[in-house]
Amino acid sequence: MTTIAPAANSPRRVLLASFVGTGVEFYDFYIYATAASLVFGQVFFPVAEPGMQQMASFATLAVAFFARPVGAAFFGHFGDRIGRKSTLVASLLTMGLSTTLIAFLPTYAQAGWWAPFILCLLRFGQGFGLGGEWGGAALLAVENAPPGWRARFGCAPQMGAPAGFIAANGLFLLLGLWLTPEQFREWGWRIPFLVSALLVGLGLWIRLKLTETAEFAAALEEAPPPAVPLAELLRSHGLVTLAGTIGAIACFALYYITTAFALGYGTKTLGYSMQSMLLVQLGAILFMAVGIYASAWLADMRFDERRVLAGGCVAVVLAGFLLGPMMGSGSLAMVFAYLALALLLMGFVYGPLGAWLPGLFPPRVRYTGASMAFNIAGVLGGGLTPLFAQALAENVGLAAVGWYGSVAAGLSLVALVATRPRARVHAVVLEP
Repeated sequence: MTTIAPAANSPRRVLLASFVGTGVEFYDFYIYATAASLVFGQVFFPVAEPGMQQMASFATLAVAFFARPVGAAFFGHFGDRIGRKSTLVASLLTMGLSTTLIAFLPTYAQAGWWAPFILCLLRFGQGFGLGGEWGGAALLAVENAPPGWRARFGCAPQMGAPAGFIAANGLFLLLGLWLTPEQFREWGWRIPFLVSALLVGLGLWIRLKLTETAEFAAALEEAPPPAVPLAELLRSHGLVTLAGTIGAIACFALYYITTAFALGYGTKTLGYSMQSMLLVQLGAILFMAVGIYASAWLADMRFDERRVLAGGCVAVVLAGFLLGPMMGSGSLAMVFAYLALALLLMGFVYGPLGAWLPGLFPPRVRYTGASMAFNIAGVLGGGLTPLFAQALAENVGLAAVGWYGSVAAGLSLVALVATRPRARVHAVVLEP
């Protein structure tokens, strides 16, 4: 067997590779969510009435979430058998190619039903690639973390989320300022998808300089890799995978309520301009970055990942009751205040996941386990959330959207309470 040289990974290189690569992947994912909120309904579903256009557009958003567990199983298989580095490079290429090709899609007026069909295929490719990204990036960080720094190293890929969001929505904001609405609808929305090709090249350049992690190398020395990591995961770690999955759904539900749903509802129903809503979200997302690092610091220095996540879930449950009165207040300042608060709390139910989820599994199935739990949680907590939230707002009222987020956080809280650490952080059991 070829000798692996993990010592070549300096902490700075590890953190940069984990952060930049994940930031690029999330940029790709978010430009789609932003375009789906703003323009895809008119471009790819023009025959429907405006409300149904928005719901059809959000339905395509969900395609990637159902692709993510498939990508998690695929890339997890190779990540646990041949290594983290090669798998991360392949996932980034898959995501980047799918995103770039969206820029060249014909519209419904040009190609009929083929246009939304191909859009869904490329959206599936985005989800497939992202399914292998997060777990590998988190492992890259935590498996290279010095003692006492697991949560703070593990939050490096989490910081890629607000960075990717700022890059994505910042570019859309500039395009909205530079172009007329007609220019933006006709061709301007394609530019962020073209930019993805440049960012993917940057991410690949950084990741190709890495070697494998010490923990993966040690696992290979102890025993050969599992023939089918997913089968071993389900056979020996099924309950822990279930707990990890449910424990992660709160962050997805909250995130897509405060981003995709809020952007579409704010512009289409509340009547705010695209530029105003994008500016509000760009300001609010900074609070998410603060929450991510603050929660990781608390997890390393005062508590642990599970307790910080549980505390965040309690706060999210309570904050759900503020969505209706604050979002529906008629004041853009109140909308900003709610989004800033919600995304700050999002940091507390998201930041420690980078250390907590990988810590649930032994190294030999860690890539598969962390990826499957995270991405199935994405299906349950985020895949249909914009669609459900839109339907709830139209048929029940805006307050019901907040209750939806509270229920998701309550479920995550139950799963977190049901787990407790053993002697090592990566071994957990379910409490009776």
